Amino acid sequence: METHQLYINGEYVQSTGNELLDIVNPSTEEVISRTPKGTEEDVNRAVEAAYHAQKEWEQTPAIKRGEAVRAMGDKIEEKRDTFIELLQQEQGKDYELASGEVDLAIDYFRYMSEWARRIEGEIVPSDRPNENIWIYKKPIGVVAGIVPWNFPVFILARKVATSLVTGCSIVLKPSQQTPNTAAEFTKIIDSMDLPAGVYNYITGTGRTIGNALASHEKVHMVTMTGSVGAGTKVMEAAAQNITKVNLELGGKAPAIVTKNANLETAIESIKQSRLANNGQACTNAERVYVHEDLKDELTKRLKEEFEQLTIDNPLQNHNADVGPLVSEDRLQEVEEMVNKAVQEGANIVTGGKRADKQNGYFFEPTILTNVTQDMNVIQEEIFGPVIPITTFQTLDEAIEKGNDTDYGLSSSVYTDDLNEAMRIVNELKFGETFVNRENFEAVQGYHQGIRKSGLGGADGKHGMEDFLVTQTVYMEYKTTKQ
Repeated sequence: METHQLYINGEYVQSTGNELLDIVNPSTEEVISRTPKGTEEDVNRAVEAAYHAQKEWEQTPAIKRGEAVRAMGDKIEEKRDTFIELLQQEQGKDYELASGEVDLAIDYFRYMSEWARRIEGEIVPSDRPNENIWIYKKPIGVVAGIVPWNFPVFILARKVATSLVTGCSIVLKPSQQTPNTAAEFTKIIDSMDLPAGVYNYITGTGRTIGNALASHEKVHMVTMTGSVGAGTKVMEAAAQNITKVNLELGGKAPAIVTKNANLETAIESIKQSRLANNGQACTNAERVYVHEDLKDELTKRLKEEFEQLTIDNPLQNHNADVGPLVSEDRLQEVEEMVNKAVQEGANIVTGGKRADKQNGYFFEPTILTNVTQDMNVIQEEIFGPVIPITTFQTLDEAIEKGNDTDYGLSSSVYTDDLNEAMRIVNELKFGETFVNRENFEAVQGYHQGIRKSGLGGADGKHGMEDFLVTQTVYMEYKTTKQ
């Protein structure tokens, strides 16, 4: 069993603390590795290293930074099977999604590397004679990247690739529950000829490491993916130095199925969107609003789909459709939400309890009906394989209910009527809306939430620009007569 180390200023180092954290396989409940419970002193060392390295990295030609970022993707591909196995082991993904996440991370490094030659400024007209106004785009500086447990490889790529290609340095903190894939990536970094301190890797709890990073005066941006509660703490800590925050937090995505929907498309897409990553994704479909004329048929067919799924340890069974939740705490919270909904009058169509497994944190794919808009399962993020279904009569009602949430990340619409689709898309208040397809973003798009789902965004041109600052130069010059 491997015990990880920190990686600071181009070297593996011991933590200044003595405590270790156990990493548990959620399918078996076995301890699979240990990692240091880092300290504030460790954070100071890592940030200082990143701060000094960033000055050199910013001066490195952009094309060279892009080549380094692309090489990271290539090296992940060389170890693709290792990353897939580690991801399944520490996080419990089914094989298809685990391999898809690793491949997406590879693609992300390659895609983002191409922005090296596309970071552009502007020249704008001046109101004065003999003056040019130049607008530069420059790296923001030291980035603290806080990665969640649900997509530990892909979101690592989002934070590392974008930081490095724009000329920033990074201190990366993986989730304390899923650090093994980040530790494996750090081995790749150690094998490369990067300036020491451009990339630093530090493990520990969010309470200690996350707070110390967010409040550090030499960190210039904190990019965090996680819960609303964690995001609030990061904002509070960052406020001490007016540090920029880039946050992707929770979601409560509505799926609106109109009477003009193709039911086959809607059912397959909702199934995928609810059960992806065992229901543990911020973009998961979290609540279904179906026209009352289609409710019985949709519920019946979705029940049939759910009951055909295989629940198993995905590392042992590559054909498993649903794996475990990440922890006993997560399992208990999902169980409590379902029980509360039932106490308030909801009906369990299928599932509704822990799966019959000797070990692991498995919960049965669950469908709830007879739910009302004020119930917890409609208003709060479930983050498990549970989907509540309710009905509407008019589009006004569907849109109003869809927007009735504190969150604003993803949403979806199912209809073959273009007029309906256009109206719903224009009136939904979410950063993303998927029409007649599953909820999953593209690397060249822009993944952004509003309201309590976050600030800023990721992916594509606009995500890359979040790591840049603007400098405007007013350049006067004198004309000389010959």
